[in-house]
Amino acid sequence: MFQDLFIGGTDTTISTLEWAMAETLRQPYILKKAQAEIAEVVGKGKSIEEVDVSRLPYLQFIVKETLRMHPPAPFLVPRRVDQDIELCDYIIPKGSMSLELNVRGNDFELILLGAGRRICPGLPLALTVILGSMLNSFNWQLEACIEPKDMDMEEKFGVILAKALPLRAIPSPL
Repeated sequence: MFQDLFIGGTDTTISTLEWAMAETLRQPYILKKAQAEIAEVVGKGKSIEEVDVSRLPYLQFIVKETLRMHPPAPFLVPRRVDQDIELCDYIIPKGSMSLELNVRGNDFELILLGAGRRICPGLPLALTVILGSMLNSFNWQLEACIEPKDMDMEEKFGVILAKALPLRAIPSPL
């Protein structure tokens, strides 16, 4: 069980970072604006510390917008029907996957990383620090044959919402 929790935490973090990098590379002005903010607050090429995060609102915006656009675990784990069931004149066969989803947003177990006072404390910290460190340590570009507007942004649906084609970005020294 501990291994499942650990792997689940790393998969969602990696997926979110990949989507954040893809979105910033797809829109180079966002990348430049984030790098400028980090350079002004922290210093170009320096490590980002926990205390710096609150002074990096644009970087926090990128992380939050990435989570909104590409939630790493959109439906969490579905339930499996263990016997044939009749529901509103429909037969749901044994073994079918079922998602109990309240479209009004009242299913708090579906809100990734929590919300309000019970939000995951790592959300504003880990993703922002790692993404900021990546942006502040390197200049990033796509492979030579790919234009930002031509990037593949298809999603591969599963337990984790990953990019269908992995991001291929090239770092170079600042």
